[in-house]
Amino acid sequence: MNVDSKMANVAVIGAQWGDEGKGKVVDLFSDKADIVVRFGGGNNAGHTLVVDGRKTVLHLVPSGALHAHKLCIIGNGVVVDPEVLLEEIRGLKENGFLLDDSLLRVSEEAHLIMPYHKSIDLARERLRGKGKIGTTGRGIGPAYEDKVGRVGIRFVDFLEEDTFRDKLRHNIEEKNLYLKAILKEKTLQFDEIHEAYCGYREKIRKYVANTTLVLEKEIKAGKKVLFEGAQGTLLDVDHGTYPYVTSSSTVSGGVCTGAGLGPQNIHQIIGISKAYTTRVGSGPFPTELQGPEEQKLREEGEEFGATTGRPRRCGWFDAVGVRHAIRINGMTGLALTKLDILTGFKKIQICTAYRYDDQDHREFPSSLRAMERAQPVWEEMEGWNEALSAAREFTDLPIQAQRYVRRLEEILAIPMVLISVGPGREQTILLKNPFH
Repeated sequence: MNVDSKMANVAVIGAQWGDEGKGKVVDLFSDKADIVVRFGGGNNAGHTLVVDGRKTVLHLVPSGALHAHKLCIIGNGVVVDPEVLLEEIRGLKENGFLLDDSLLRVSEEAHLIMPYHKSIDLARERLRGKGKIGTTGRGIGPAYEDKVGRVGIRFVDFLEEDTFRDKLRHNIEEKNLYLKAILKEKTLQFDEIHEAYCGYREKIRKYVANTTLVLEKEIKAGKKVLFEGAQGTLLDVDHGTYPYVTSSSTVSGGVCTGAGLGPQNIHQIIGISKAYTTRVGSGPFPTELQGPEEQKLREEGEEFGATTGRPRRCGWFDAVGVRHAIRINGMTGLALTKLDILTGFKKIQICTAYRYDDQDHREFPSSLRAMERAQPVWEEMEGWNEALSAAREFTDLPIQAQRYVRRLEEILAIPMVLISVGPGREQTILLKNPFH
């Protein structure tokens, strides 16, 4: 695909409950971008990429790292576990990626995940019992709490030895009281954490920068930027199935706050959606399947969390939720992933509305009680038996698969820009280049 000289910046946003295949789509679009920016979330996100048959799972470093000469930026909206980041960098370098340290920049305003965040996260989930949210236990939520509570530790604080020591000492004293008295957990030792993090600091220092200034300079120079989301719209802390959500802004508005730039710098917003629906953890899921059909989707789609390994809950396509995501984000196009996994189903269902309180509702409800009562209103489509993995043009798809895609476009009122028919880079039907 050819890209003209006109500047175009693209945001890639999950349109479901995460795990939509953003890693592959970002990897594909990275080839035409100059800079790839991760703007939110933490290492609770796992983006799986398959290049030349080799699988790579990234949790913090933007997916552009698998392409040569791409500047990768971890924005201020991300919460970063320095130990995880360093391990990820080491793994990439061992595999021949990210060999130039100047191609990774971490915002000096991004917040650190600390050991007490992980301890609190795990203890709270244990105490919730049957009311578990389904957190990964990696400290993401408590880190964002400290950020909003104005006691978080940023990378700029981390690099200042005295500032870091004073903030860490104060936080550990406070968190230990909470851990011991409320959560009945073991307390943490200042010296042990301080020593470990000082070791991380010297290895990470070279990557830290004022990334908002870096972005401004590069955009003014006409560079093309790809903004990489984490999780999905239905897990957004404001617009998702609260409280069964993540702790960050996963929508397009989060690009501006999480990367530090104005909305005029975003020209296309591409949503990513599976051809069916999955969810990890607890929370309402109206189109969830039970029995052989769910098992087939999970096994064929390898629906296990890239970060946790947990089996994903699987169901038919939920157009109500995706329409909500399209509206909230202002999406300009949709990339449909894992269409190949639907091969072999005699009938395929699309949820076009929710039924509760004796009425059909086409809009996504804010009420958790409504979501829990919602029953899907189905539209049935004919399935197909042909394998799709060799398709490279839309017309290569069997007619039933073409009709399914076109019907989704009609119901969602949005054009498809890409269809994925397998995990590999080459197993893709590109309908429109969003950078053009």
